[in-house]
Amino acid sequence: METTSILKIAAKALDDKKARELKALMLGDLTSLCEYFLIATATSSTHVHSLADEVEAKLDEAGLPPHHIEGKSTGWIVLDYNSVIVHIFTPDQREFYGLDKMWSDGKEININNIINDSKED
Repeated sequence: METTSILKIAAKALDDKKARELKALMLGDLTSLCEYFLIATATSSTHVHSLADEVEAKLDEAGLPPHHIEGKSTGWIVLDYNSVIVHIFTPDQREFYGLDKMWSDGKEININNIINDSKED
């Protein structure tokens, strides 16, 4: 599956489940870790799990199970799809770990364009 398709499906799943502060960062020029980070904030730890479950379900439907999942018992869940890594935080965890600042050299992608493109598919 193409990286942009993974990004679109995951972003749409997060948006549909009311994730906050969605941010997509293109990191391919900065690291070999992945092409994109997709970062989202949930309203509670329960919401973190709901968002992660939705992303996992939608990408599984598209035939792509996660390569790895971390943090199922914390306020920060990471879903690794190789080229796209999805980070879902509670507000406190997002502020504490500061991925937005740490990876600020990455190119921010307009999340509205990604979500609207996936609605047209």
